[in-house]
Amino acid sequence: MGDSGDESDGAGVSFSRQSHRASESDLRGGSRRRRRSISTIDESYSDERTGLLSVGDHYGRRYNTQPATPRPRMSRVQSTIPTSANGGPAASRTPSFTQRLSWALSNFDANKANQQFIDDRVWYDQFTSIDWVHDAQKDAYRLKQLRSRKDVKGRIKRWLDGGQGWILVAIIGAITASIAFFVDITERVLFDWKFGYCKAGFFLSKKLCCLGNEKNDFCPLWVTWSEGIFGTDSTAVGFIIFTLATIALAVASCLLTLTTQTVLPGSLQIQTVDEDLSNMQNAPNEGSKQKVTPPPTGPVTYYSAAGSGVAEVKVILSGFVLHGYLGFKTLVIKTLGLILSVSSGMSLGKEGPFVHVATCVGNIACRLFDKYNYNDGKRREMLSASAASGVAVAFGAPIGGVLFSLEEVSYYFPSKTLFRTLFCCIVAALSLKFLNPYGTNKIVLFEVRYTTDWHAFELAVFILLGVCGGIWGAMFIKASKYWATRFRQVRGIKGHPLFEVVLVAFVSAAMSYWNRYTKLAVTELLYEVASPCTQGATEHTGLCPEPEEIPFVIKELAIAFVVKSILTVITFGIKVPAGIYVPTMVIGGLLGHLVGLAVEYAVYKFPDSAIFASCPVGGTPSACVVPGVYALVAAGAVMCGVTRLSVTLVVILFELTGSLDHVLPFSLAILVSKWTADALEPRSIYDLLTDLNSYPFLDNKARPIFVNQVGDITPRVKPDRVVDITESSEVEATSLRTKLRKLQAVGELDGGLPIVRKGILVGLIPAPDLEFALDNLDNEEEAYCRMAPKEYFDSEEEGSTVVDKTDFTPYIDPAPLALERCSPMDLAYECFVKLGLRYICVLHEGKFVGIVHKKVFVKFLKEQEHEAE
Repeated sequence: MGDSGDESDGAGVSFSRQSHRASESDLRGGSRRRRRSISTIDESYSDERTGLLSVGDHYGRRYNTQPATPRPRMSRVQSTIPTSANGGPAASRTPSFTQRLSWALSNFDANKANQQFIDDRVWYDQFTSIDWVHDAQKDAYRLKQLRSRKDVKGRIKRWLDGGQGWILVAIIGAITASIAFFVDITERVLFDWKFGYCKAGFFLSKKLCCLGNEKNDFCPLWVTWSEGIFGTDSTAVGFIIFTLATIALAVASCLLTLTTQTVLPGSLQIQTVDEDLSNMQNAPNEGSKQKVTPPPTGPVTYYSAAGSGVAEVKVILSGFVLHGYLGFKTLVIKTLGLILSVSSGMSLGKEGPFVHVATCVGNIACRLFDKYNYNDGKRREMLSASAASGVAVAFGAPIGGVLFSLEEVSYYFPSKTLFRTLFCCIVAALSLKFLNPYGTNKIVLFEVRYTTDWHAFELAVFILLGVCGGIWGAMFIKASKYWATRFRQVRGIKGHPLFEVVLVAFVSAAMSYWNRYTKLAVTELLYEVASPCTQGATEHTGLCPEPEEIPFVIKELAIAFVVKSILTVITFGIKVPAGIYVPTMVIGGLLGHLVGLAVEYAVYKFPDSAIFASCPVGGTPSACVVPGVYALVAAGAVMCGVTRLSVTLVVILFELTGSLDHVLPFSLAILVSKWTADALEPRSIYDLLTDLNSYPFLDNKARPIFVNQVGDITPRVKPDRVVDITESSEVEATSLRTKLRKLQAVGELDGGLPIVRKGILVGLIPAPDLEFALDNLDNEEEAYCRMAPKEYFDSEEEGSTVVDKTDFTPYIDPAPLALERCSPMDLAYECFVKLGLRYICVLHEGKFVGIVHKKVFVKFLKEQEHEAE
């Protein structure tokens, strides 16, 4: 892809003023057109090295292989002509009001000669990939023009241009922190309303209402609903109100989420955009050698506000296009729906959706500066920083946010983006600290500190927790698939997401209310299981029991662990904004604290054992073993088993505890967890979603092993997929439209039509450019389109200023990347991953033999992976 950032020197694109004027004259033509056969021209000099735009030298004219002038401006509102296989309408490409306004303000000087490189088209089709090379060249040309001025005004412009990125990430960080503040204070109040209300202020949470009474259960200002309504504290009344409130909040969240439904008719080769694993019915059985069947063609329905959105953000940053997924409507609906879903008390979290929300903020904020608004490659640099700020405000871990973006979601991450991402995370964390959502001057609710060091005998327990975390993570993925393919396929559930949400909410309330720990909010529960116990006499309650009370507390934690595990499985994939990070950490925290109490009880029973020789002599068991440390170690291990994050998790746990002494236990458990989970389930939950949703995603961190050649996956050349100009350089527009529709019918909206002469590849016209050019024709039925330079000049036409709309040469790529048929597959993989290509042309002895689209290559990789399993 190359570096398209501010420090690029633009050397890859070189234009002279003379060639600029010459090329502009080529675009002018009269209103009268002549057709002349090219068969009378001696083409003995044309071979595979001959550029399409270099033909015509027999007449004393020279044509540059690369056009020196910007190509005609492309429309962002593409054609609405039916292009699907069944004749239905194509995917809607109508821009939002904000986009139309932005384009109107930026295009008022569209007729100026010094317009930007090639075009201002950034509106890629739905479910296609962006052109990384094109966007890099466009930015390089912009920088070259910017640096052409050496005066003071030119320097000021360069300084302002270089500062735009820093201003933008600061805005993104501050807005993301403000949204996180709003979500935190709102969902906490709504969650507490399920139990009662505060007499001092109806909009106060229980924690703020009972401030100063944390060490005892008595709070005179907090009134339960049964007390407020009936004057007595009734468990039955409390349970009924708790259940009804849980269902009401979940239903409200689901109804909001369903308003973001998007239905795209046509053949798009995408099954869904969702975390609903019930769409894997076409996947092979575990352990089978069956090839992956392609997803069924037809309408594609997705809800952009559902789930966490991390998998989709990851795919978008790789260059994939999902219209509306990062829009303003999605931002508002997901924020409001997230408040309702988290306050309902279901086993879900807000940390994952914060990544999606922050990325939406970044996408909208990019419209402030044309450098990012009109260049999708540059825009994704800002989106990487935005995603990192979401993790920074979720966990209060700015360094962890940077590593999350680098390790998990980012595809193209140049060095300057790393520094800007860090700045964005710092701004977000500082803004959240100044806003002080928890009233404790802490960034997150479960920030803990450990003052005692760990002992050598605990290493074995930490390794055991890592193994358990990896096993649980792999089993969670398998259990989620099993639940989705069984329960969500039941008649009455399938196709009725609201009914499923009602059932899950009811089960969650019924199973959670009767246990002290499952009834808590996930963040509060994680804070409680991870906090160390103090030595005060009043503190020996709950999770800080006396030695003889430990067995009872272990029993309660075991029940909570089982209940939370079941609820997390059945909640994953429902149509509400829902994260998986903190719920898995809570499950790990329950498991870790349970094990920690068991070790503490062993120290109490066997104080003279040689295993515990390193414990303080004459000290209490709690002075030797800190169950809260075990809880965070297991929390990281379980989360690693589900997401396969490694270094990011270690840093997040370190930033939560601030203890360098416990970095080694965290690292050891996470390392063992990843090894264990990879052995049982090779893919993380987000890798699984990417595969099941058939995204054309190539993992740039993976290194597949190939034994094939490029020719093995090259489709056979079909006449309706090639533009042959051997007999004439002018082709009927209706013929081009037919070829275009057939290309779009197989889902290759971002593909292209190769142009050949005598079997030799001389150019390629991308499908979006061809569609735009055809849509601009005045009379498509009778028009003939020039797919090669003019054979001669008409002196009467030479002075005309009317643009010849039938001349398609400005849209043609004269040098598409091509590989020999016998090239190793590794080379094709590197081209797709490193250059971000959408297709590769294939040659044999200089002759064109086919074209490999990125989607075909990804499908081949998935089949290879399943055959190797």
